[in-house]
Parts: sequence; C-alpha cells; structure tokens
Amino acid sequence: MLSAQSLALIDREVAKYPADQKRSAVMGALRIALDERRAAGETPEARCLNQELIEFVANYLGIAPVAAYEVATFYNMYDMKPVGKFKITVCTNLPCALSGGVNAAEYISKKLGIAIGETSADGMYTLLEGECMGACGDAPVLLVNNHKMCSFMTPAAIDKKLAELK
Repeated sequence: MLSAQSLALIDREVAKYPADQKRSAVMGALRIALDERRAAGETPEARCLNQELIEFVANYLGIAPVAAYEVATFYNMYDMKPVGKFKITVCTNLPCALSGGVNAAEYISKKLGIAIGETSADGMYTLLEGECMGACGDAPVLLVNNHKMCSFMTPAAIDKKLAELK
C-alpha cells in the first residue's frame, strides 16, 4: 500500500514517541501517506486519502482505524476529496482579507477559470480558502500543496508562482 521509503519515514515518526504511544505519530503518518499519493497520483482522484489507505496507516500504527479517520477528517491539510496536482490554499481570514487575501483569491480564480472549492478541468489546480496560516504580516499568503508558503502575493507574484507551477 505504501513504499518502503514511506514506511521508513513513518517509522521515524513513531520513534519520536514512547513505544506505547504510537498513536501520537498518526498526523505525521497520514501526511507521509498523502505525500506519496500526491507524488504518484496522475488524476485528482489518486491524490487524496481514501478509506483503505487510512485503515492501512491505522493498522501499521496499531490503532483503531476510526482514530486515524478522525484525524484525517478533522484537519484540512489531509485531502479527503480529489484535488489537482497543485492545491492552492489562500488565507482569507480577517488580517489577510484586510491585506488583500480575498482579492488574491479572486485573482487566482479568474486566472485559473475556477471558483474556490473547484478543480480545473485538466486536473492541474484546486483552489481553496484557508484559515489563518500564521503569517499575517506577510499577507496576502497562500499555501501550495500544504508545504510551500508564499507571502506578499500581489497579482505579479501570483502570475510568477502560477508560471512556476506549470
């Protein structure tokens, strides 16, 4: 279900906690599983967590599948629905909204021809609104694939980032 490399990364996460606390590694393990799916996924459907993978991670950690499922469905960093190759999450919380976050989201929406919450027809981009990313002083900010934080996203900066993602 997961590569030997991903399992080794999960083992490193597990090693950070006492032996009887493997459950503590569930967030890291789900992230690793999702990263592998995103890297290998040719279609939006292949770039998200599914029930089978969540159960695999839970069984690997020795926890109840529902415990892993609760984590996967609580945090928005785990993609439970199909997403594009590039998931762009724009912070529209109040500080970012006041500093252009909403305008940045609208600009990206127009550039990509998709609304917030949609994936482009070619499966390349998904545009989402996000909660505070802890970078209010750098607003407007966006996050690409849950890993790459982009600050001061003016229209010119957005154009440059979208060109890099092609």
